[in-house]
Amino acid sequence: MAQREPIHAGTGEPVLLLHPFLCSQNVWNTVADDLAATGRFEVYAPTMLGHHGGRPSPSWLLHTAMLVDDIEQRMDELGWQTAHIVGNSLGGWAAFELERRGRARTLTAIAPAGGWPHHSLSKYETVLKFVLGGPALIAARLVGPRILTWPFVRRLATLPVSGPADGPPEAELRALVEDATHCRAYLQLLVKTLHLPGLLELAGLGAPTQLVLCEKDRVFPTPRGNRYFLQHLPDSAEVVRLPGVGHIPMLEAPDQISALIADFIDRHSDSRADPGQATG
Repeated sequence: MAQREPIHAGTGEPVLLLHPFLCSQNVWNTVADDLAATGRFEVYAPTMLGHHGGRPSPSWLLHTAMLVDDIEQRMDELGWQTAHIVGNSLGGWAAFELERRGRARTLTAIAPAGGWPHHSLSKYETVLKFVLGGPALIAARLVGPRILTWPFVRRLATLPVSGPADGPPEAELRALVEDATHCRAYLQLLVKTLHLPGLLELAGLGAPTQLVLCEKDRVFPTPRGNRYFLQHLPDSAEVVRLPGVGHIPMLEAPDQISALIADFIDRHSDSRADPGQATG
């Protein structure tokens, strides 16, 4: 598939939205529209390196720094020195790394990945979950999204992403399957996760930060899946717990996620804005 044009809409405070592993910018469609419609935010959501519709990886040894380099380049092209950065799962990991590079006005991490030291049961458990899902991805690649009509397949497909059994709307679930089965970075990022540590030096965060935890998250289940963040984030970080939603809450509760992001930015935008900075 050809590269997608990133979602880019609205005017106002710059907001960067980063998607999860195996997904694309499509998971942000509704939230991006909601934020742009307020008239207060300029929203930008790209598809990351190696993912379906994103730029190709410059190397087989793809790692987080390369993802972040690409996102920084995109920010530079927009004239954004900083932005309010929102990331889900892998996008949350990238968001923390962007904050470390001084690119974040605020940081919203939704069920972020990277919450482990170099060697931890949580890391190996996460990699194992994705490895065990490999045969299902191969089957879905061969059959296509119509595999969701097979008995029990829809429920298996919604388990990793959704809290409720019925999962996200049909069109969005089909888009997820299409993105996951065409993600060129699948093996690259799993290998990277195995041989590199997760997020370090979290206590040194300078930007206002909120950690969003999802009650029905089956990728990073509570408590073991987010204990590392709760132990290492600075005391100033806010923790928001969302009941009833799964790992990608933008698909099942977009209004709630849009409001959560907008409220946090509104509370911190005046103190973090760069005077005279171009935002588009």
